Amino acid sequence: MLINGYELDKEQTAIVLDESNHLLVVAGAGAGKTLTILGKINYLINNKKYKKEEILCISYTRDAALSLKQKITKEFNLNIDTFTFHKLSIEILRKENINFNITDNETLNRCIYEYLFIDITYNLKQIEYIGIILNAKFKNTKEYIFYINNNSNKIEKIIELISTFIRLFKCNNYSFNNFYTYLKNTKYHIFTSKKRKAFLLITLNIYLKYRQFLIDNNELDFDDLIIKAKEIIIKRKINLPYKYIIIDEYQDSSLIRFQLIEAILNKTNAKLMVVGDDFQSIYRFSGCNLDLFVNFKIYFNDAKILKINTTYRNSKELIKIAGDFIMKNKLQIKKDLNSFKSLKYPIQIIYYKNIQNDFKKIIIKLFNLYGNDFLVLGRNNKDINLILNNEITFKNNKIIIKNFENIDIKYLTIHRSKGLESNNVFIINLENDICGLPSKIKTNMMLKYVNNVKESYPFGEERRLFYVGLTRTKNYCILLVNKEKESIFVKEIVRNYKKQIKINYMK
Repeated sequence: MLINGYELDKEQTAIVLDESNHLLVVAGAGAGKTLTILGKINYLINNKKYKKEEILCISYTRDAALSLKQKITKEFNLNIDTFTFHKLSIEILRKENINFNITDNETLNRCIYEYLFIDITYNLKQIEYIGIILNAKFKNTKEYIFYINNNSNKIEKIIELISTFIRLFKCNNYSFNNFYTYLKNTKYHIFTSKKRKAFLLITLNIYLKYRQFLIDNNELDFDDLIIKAKEIIIKRKINLPYKYIIIDEYQDSSLIRFQLIEAILNKTNAKLMVVGDDFQSIYRFSGCNLDLFVNFKIYFNDAKILKINTTYRNSKELIKIAGDFIMKNKLQIKKDLNSFKSLKYPIQIIYYKNIQNDFKKIIIKLFNLYGNDFLVLGRNNKDINLILNNEITFKNNKIIIKNFENIDIKYLTIHRSKGLESNNVFIINLENDICGLPSKIKTNMMLKYVNNVKESYPFGEERRLFYVGLTRTKNYCILLVNKEKESIFVKEIVRNYKKQIKINYMK
């Protein structure tokens, strides 16, 4: 089968021809999963005689959904429903004539600010709870207002924690009664019970305020959209035409996303194919539940699992190192990845003395060796500042080197780079530091109430993040490392694969 000028390989073809009711496709990085999805659509339309309106495609982000839709249109000249989960929910609600507005992303934070800076200034008991959380005591409202206006960093962290708690609470579909369960359980945490109780009571009040604001203004947030759409499907005689559902990036699904699809499947008896890579699951902080992927057969007893093991992006030498690295966590699904590409020393480590002084020299040298098209990846948005100076500037995701403006260099966080590729990749901030890679910022104990996924393997998600960074390259991945603060991940690569990598020191 030819798709977009490419011939599908045996593994891709087997997936296209498979007629299971519930199919999980485990696709390695760069293994052509989009090509396989296009092949499946072609087979359904031309061989199984599905109508275009009977096929539904879903992807995790708006950009990914748009890209897939454009490829479908270009390849088949067909307008097939291709949505994000949120867009799909909007379509379902509108079809049922549900009137609503979509709240903006800052509504929750505004409610939190308003509560902390205005509402509780009239309630000394609530001020006392905030004091317990902040390890401070306030005799009156005046002392509290003075404190919050002069400790903005502490207040910002509390706001971020409350916001994350409420978002995880909603995307994991917890009910209002869960708050009472949480409060009851605080007595089992002897040394932290007061602080836990105070946080839960403050957060409960903010949650109620936020929920009432949405009701009063007839607004839904992104989680509400999905929950409401699921309820509509279950409770109403809604007519959905779908007979085949394809979900891309399934490793990023949350519980409420899964429940929406489950409701559609129960209503339509449609077949389901989900595609993804558990090695690249890096959104636990936003509610991603990897258990839905790795235990797919528990959720669908008749499920079949097929794999695409051949990558067309990375060399076999790189995937050997990256694959061994990620499989230190035995909870990941084992894959025997292979490639037709061969490249000596695809992972290179450059130990620098001063990254601001050395970055320009490194780029120019590698530009002369390997040609153009570089992608620089960091753990955090602020990591770009590590390399900026009078000669190196940053604008619109582009790194510009004075007098070498012809060199094409982009900067992204590893999270934003997922799904992308470049000829050569650099990874920075590989430091043994709290904000390095791996990040050593501990998950706040309060979030354990609302996070369904319990990872026992050390730095499990950070390990997957590093894997994503390594596999963005078509050729070389260059790790820029401060020898004095060497990341534990870099030490592991050097220790286990010293003969397969290349190490250089800047003079």
